[in-house]
Amino acid sequence: MDVTFYGVRGSTPCDCREQERYGGNTSCVALEAPGETPIIFDLGTGLRYFGTGQPTDGTFTGAVLLSHLHWDHVQGLPFFVPIDRPGARLDVYGPEQEDGPLGEVFTGIMRPPYFPVTPYELRGSIDFHDCGDSEFEIDGRRITSRWVRHNGPTLGYRVDWNGHSVAYIPDHGPGTVPDDADDHVPRRIHELCDGVDLLIHDAQYSIEEYEQKRHFGHCTIQYAVHVARECGVRTLALFHHDPYHDDATLDELLGVARSAAGSSVEVIAAHEGLVISFASSAHAEIPSAAAQAAGGGVRG
Repeated sequence: MDVTFYGVRGSTPCDCREQERYGGNTSCVALEAPGETPIIFDLGTGLRYFGTGQPTDGTFTGAVLLSHLHWDHVQGLPFFVPIDRPGARLDVYGPEQEDGPLGEVFTGIMRPPYFPVTPYELRGSIDFHDCGDSEFEIDGRRITSRWVRHNGPTLGYRVDWNGHSVAYIPDHGPGTVPDDADDHVPRRIHELCDGVDLLIHDAQYSIEEYEQKRHFGHCTIQYAVHVARECGVRTLALFHHDPYHDDATLDELLGVARSAAGSSVEVIAAHEGLVISFASSAHAEIPSAAAQAAGGGVRG
């Protein structure tokens, strides 16, 4: 199984020379294995690049684990060419909404006058599935979804398959629950993260930024490390990079995160094109921090 990062940025896509190395597309990560239906975390603008490697003859089939409906997590769907073909199919699993079924609410943000067509006017078949604290399977892969702290209905996910495990929590804001201590790790987060091979976690802010934005629904890199250490995670991928953070800033934040983690957990910073490969045995081949720094152990 390969875990490929197509979009790693949070809040809004961005494009400038100072951000070329990490990339400016918003949240989209794909889990792929030969002969298996791909599982896609979120529909951010990185989805367009995932689509360039997929069939466009109507044979595409995929499943999406959608964290929430904020723009940076949904804007890629209208530009995902493989689903705009007769015969293609996409199943979208996402958070239950207070205002109606997930598909109906999603259509409210992808329709005229905001966009020329709705999801259902794309030529493939898109089915929406409402989730909460749920467990289900996608082609034999066990999926766990849990509510996480953010602004609006938001889910984190865990995928267990063939002895490997990946957790995806792109937006996690401890400050959105004022009664929670800053270092509190909720039970639901443990259910998603305990013992996983790879945790892809929100790490948008420095401590100084967080103090001004604790109600925005995101966390510090130190909190992401804290979650990884408390849950016994093997490798932490810092994710949902702030659009104001250039490559040099992200390098600095990665260094801070690695110092905070010590030897207890490997820490990497997700960038577009990063591929983490899991072997067919019961153990994952995940690049070490040293390997990433040297440019080894990953593709892209």
